[in-house]
Amino acid sequence: MSGSLWLKEESAGLDTLPALPRPRPSWAAADPIDELTTRLEEVIAAAVHPDEIAAILESDGMTDDHIRLTYGREDSFALAEDLYARVERRFTEPEGPPSDLWHTGLGGCLLRGLVFALPGLAYVLGAPLLTGSPSAPGLPAGTVPLLAGAVTGWVWNQALSHRAHSWLGLGDRRAAARTLLRGAPAGALLGALVAFAAAAGPGEWGGAVFAAGQAVYLGAATVLLVLGRERALLAALAPLVAGTPVAFWLGLPDPARAALLGTSLALAVALAGRELLPPAPAPPGDAPGRAGPRLAASVPYGLFGLGTGGLVLYAAIGDVIALGAGAGASVAGPTAVALTLSMGPAEWLLYRFRRESLAGLRATTSARAFRRATAGTLALCLTVYLAVLLALAVTGTLLWPGAPDIGGIRLASLLLIGTVLWAALLLQSFGAALSAAVVCGAATAAQTVALVSGAGDPRLVGAGVAGAAALVLALLGGVLLGRATAHRP
Repeated sequence: MSGSLWLKEESAGLDTLPALPRPRPSWAAADPIDELTTRLEEVIAAAVHPDEIAAILESDGMTDDHIRLTYGREDSFALAEDLYARVERRFTEPEGPPSDLWHTGLGGCLLRGLVFALPGLAYVLGAPLLTGSPSAPGLPAGTVPLLAGAVTGWVWNQALSHRAHSWLGLGDRRAAARTLLRGAPAGALLGALVAFAAAAGPGEWGGAVFAAGQAVYLGAATVLLVLGRERALLAALAPLVAGTPVAFWLGLPDPARAALLGTSLALAVALAGRELLPPAPAPPGDAPGRAGPRLAASVPYGLFGLGTGGLVLYAAIGDVIALGAGAGASVAGPTAVALTLSMGPAEWLLYRFRRESLAGLRATTSARAFRRATAGTLALCLTVYLAVLLALAVTGTLLWPGAPDIGGIRLASLLLIGTVLWAALLLQSFGAALSAAVVCGAATAAQTVALVSGAGDPRLVGAGVAGAAALVLALLGGVLLGRATAHRP
């Protein structure tokens, strides 16, 4: 009994002895964690959260089994926390002038926004060509085939654009051009077939023909935009831009309207063909069977085009309902034009946010400080975008004869849709295209069901759906953008 008590006292004494540092014998092997800390010191010092270090470890191929055997830690996250605690926070500036991966000129973004919006003038110029009884539910004649062809083109050309950009990112311009050469005509044919299939009666054949030309234009414009030929596309739109004011204020006969539309279309096709034909010769050593981007990787971007395009489409339908579906009405309206024009400033602000988030990584030394800085930058960029969108909408309302007042439900709907579009584009820029596509697609589907079933005022439904989508995207953005690892180049 006394022996047991003595053993317990002796054990308790051993447990309470102070932990004294013991010098490592000269014959002992170096601590592998010390070696890893030395090797990754600059990376560890620049991290604002252990998860950044864990991502680096996993990218180096360190499995949990290897970490347990080599470093005695449970997994990459436990090892990262140990490394993070060993090194003081600092950010070592690179030698030479700093590289700005997210710098872009405002002029180029505004030019792209302009060429996105100017094709909408075709609906104004071609409205008298769309004769017939109004489409259900109370929309101008030819609207159904026009919208069917447009939606098809948005889906196809967004996916095509992503695949071509993926080849360009790999440095293979020839493969990108080959992708566009095959994909653009196929998308134009598909859009035309869908438009003709959607024509429900003789009164909609004019809309189907117009939609076929629209499909061809979308293919040509995709080629020019992907290859960075925005100025060429702007030149192709010059006849349309010059003729629309004359037709709007003074009037033009239908053959002249058709000639202006056909001229811009022919110029866009010719300029796109000049970029793709003849094919560039293969560089020396180019392997025709090289591995390229996965086709499945472009699908979320096509769905993203469907969702965001649908939101703009229903904003335009709201204007059409407010303006009335009488003669001369078109599926273009001041709200849709403002949203489309705002895509130029939106793109510049996305670049601005990415630049400021990288600057935040350099300036902050804790995860909390980084999240606070990122939230402030995000709020500022979104506020600037909505202010620009509001200014464009007000200007368009003042210039558009008979446009409804920019206030009440129309203003709320505009700002909510703008928030959804910018937040979705932001998530897409961080690689979360599928999440953004699902949210925008669900919003578009909900509005489609409400419009077809006649459930409530489409403008009220649109505002409610956009508000719900904005809330979901805000939650997704908070989860994604709050992680420092998401902002690393």
